[in-house]
Amino acid sequence: MMKKIATRDAYGRALAQLGGEKADVVVLDADLAKSTKTIDFAKVYPDRFFDMGIAEQNLMGTAAGLAAVGKIPFASTFAMFATGRAFEQIRNSIAYPKLNVKIAATHAGITVGEDGASHQTVEDIALMRVLPNLTVIVPADGPETEGAIRWAAEHKGPVYIRLGRLGVPVINDEASYQFTPGKAVTLRQGKDVSLIATGLMVSVALEAAEALAAEGIEAEVLNIHTIKPIDAEAILDSAARTGCVVTAEEHSVIGGLGSAVAEVLGEGQPVPMGRVGLKDTFGESGKPDELLKKYGLTADAVANAARRAMARKG
Repeated sequence: MMKKIATRDAYGRALAQLGGEKADVVVLDADLAKSTKTIDFAKVYPDRFFDMGIAEQNLMGTAAGLAAVGKIPFASTFAMFATGRAFEQIRNSIAYPKLNVKIAATHAGITVGEDGASHQTVEDIALMRVLPNLTVIVPADGPETEGAIRWAAEHKGPVYIRLGRLGVPVINDEASYQFTPGKAVTLRQGKDVSLIATGLMVSVALEAAEALAAEGIEAEVLNIHTIKPIDAEAILDSAARTGCVVTAEEHSVIGGLGSAVAEVLGEGQPVPMGRVGLKDTFGESGKPDELLKKYGLTADAVANAARRAMARKG
């Protein structure tokens, strides 16, 4: 069985390490430090940790202020509240003036599980990727998360990093993985269909590719960890090779990875396409694995979408 680690755990570990390397790194949270794992930083650097209480608008506004005086703030809370409740502050106080704030939002998607629909978010990628100046990253595993956090600390500008609660398989080598923003990672080469995934659905796409291989279907698997700016060149090259594309994301099919890929293909390489994600619906309370199955975020669903896309090729 593959080792699993939640991307929020990798975030906490990376923050604690960064704190010793960069004195300008400060961390803000909305009374969820134990859940977002910013507690790992707070234990070591309490003088650079600020619990803003359940007041996400103030969290983002204060982070903007700290960035304006030269700090490198990491602002954390659940993705639902980071992007929904504080959208105006992110838009007007962080993205518009291009301030150096890193928004690391945990508990994204439906795998929050029994916390229910109010604490899940399948709209955050859509909300964030429409904002100018904002880089949007969705790591697939722990090593990629640590790489993204380290890159964000060096990058001058606002960044949104989407993290999850659930443990996910480690698919990248922990010792050698290098995060390169805006560059897709080809995890598996193929000639019959392109499976383009992000976040926890990357490991699901790899599982689907294995199932398709048993039928003689060679699926190419791309990990799109940076939703914006998206690696259009890699998407177009893959589509040209395989002739059809399936996207997979733990997000609404409206406005997220699938929409971004469709925009790229529509303008540069129209091919048959399928999108695996939530079909314009909210989630509900339940165990993460049960919810992934209910909403079709499984290897079987990705493989079936691939077969349908291939059948539409000319």
